[in-house]
Amino acid sequence: MFADYALPTCYDELLSDKLESRFPSVTLKLTSLGHDEILRRQTLTEERLRDLGITFAVYGHQDGQEKVWPFDILPRVMGHEEWQQVEQGLKQRIYSLNLFIDDLYNDQKILKDGIIPEEMIQTAATFRQQCVGHRPPKSVWTHITGTDLIRHKDGKIYVLEDNLRCPSGVSYVIENREVMKRVLPEVFHGQSVAMIEDYPEHLLKTLLATAPDHADNPVAVVLTPGIYNSAYFEHSFLAQQMGVELVQGTDLVVIDDYVYMKTTRGLSKVDVIYRRIDDMFLDPLIFNKDSMIGVPGLMDAHRKGNVTLANAPGTGVADDKAIYAFVPEIIKYYTGEDPIIENVPTYICSDPKQRDHVLKNLEELVVKPTNEAGGYGIVLGPMASKEELETCRQQIMADPRNYIAQPFLQLSTVPTICPEGVAPRHVDLRPFVLLGGNSIDDIYVLPGGLTRVALVKDSMIVNSSQGGGSKDTWVLG
Repeated sequence: MFADYALPTCYDELLSDKLESRFPSVTLKLTSLGHDEILRRQTLTEERLRDLGITFAVYGHQDGQEKVWPFDILPRVMGHEEWQQVEQGLKQRIYSLNLFIDDLYNDQKILKDGIIPEEMIQTAATFRQQCVGHRPPKSVWTHITGTDLIRHKDGKIYVLEDNLRCPSGVSYVIENREVMKRVLPEVFHGQSVAMIEDYPEHLLKTLLATAPDHADNPVAVVLTPGIYNSAYFEHSFLAQQMGVELVQGTDLVVIDDYVYMKTTRGLSKVDVIYRRIDDMFLDPLIFNKDSMIGVPGLMDAHRKGNVTLANAPGTGVADDKAIYAFVPEIIKYYTGEDPIIENVPTYICSDPKQRDHVLKNLEELVVKPTNEAGGYGIVLGPMASKEELETCRQQIMADPRNYIAQPFLQLSTVPTICPEGVAPRHVDLRPFVLLGGNSIDDIYVLPGGLTRVALVKDSMIVNSSQGGGSKDTWVLG
């Protein structure tokens, strides 16, 4: 199966530069099935995903919104020792970011000590003035995080970005595993693959652990914008797996600064809301007055400590890609430690000296808007046309605070089933991290996470909204 594998110039997760397997027990079983049988299983998988209705939405796509989740059955594998280091690095990072956000909306010691320029925070589009002076239950802001990791050709893993608002994708991690166990049981047999199926149990435990102190038997719900949201499948899946209600804004009402759910038996108090709605649409009385999907009065209930919102409004300030550049300093400031997992080197275009470097080297860099998601707005310098580079230059000069730039890193590859056979395709990894208290011991990291794969040859864009797919991620014991 791998005899004709076109080994890339970057790091391959499964095969070494001598085409030797990094995980022989996995490749031996895959090879024993044969190429034709693997292709048959892939077709079987796609049919099963369609039958199960495992979908995502792409807004404005010419073929319609609803798409079957693209999934490749050749797994991405990681060793136990390497994963342990990644896990510790993620715990260190999320613990520090939670302290940073809490400090930012309260004492602001990190600004007073000059670690981060105050202007950087004041100009952050995701800084919420409405959250200043607030501290959520257990001082937890970042209940659920999806941190994107990449491996460069040097073999090292780097943090590409943090997602602390409403990170999505974990439902597909669980569904990928369920499908894999059915279509490739022979490959699973005898492997010590870390379990991920209990994630909903850990998620519910995290949510309930951060309920208001006065809630003796806390009740949690999942708040969705509705069936037309691109991640609605995930919202309904997680609610069902946790055994809690899936609600929309119209299902909730605030009375005397407490939140209640409308039921056929009357009103029922809600203590924790896992919200999958952006800050600006949560409460029309506080944020966007035209929001039809939020709950009037919700922020007052939240600020008075009567309901936990996960993640807490205001966490998006740490998603800002310009703030990302300061995370190594943030970790050092709050823990006294160096980062276990390094950042990708980042140039902040609002800094005149760094901006000058970016403008002189556009064709060698990756330019990103500081608050876009889904891969939108990214300009890959080495692959961009002269016209695209000139447009990018003008955009940076017009609004430098809105852009950062990074070196063009070669994402690692994983063997993937393609029209031309088994070929390398670039991947990243999104592990999911849960924080259920104000201690680093209160953090749970899902083993592995969502491996996203760029199905288009030579593409580095792994987002499903732009043609990417996914793989099951195996952490071997």
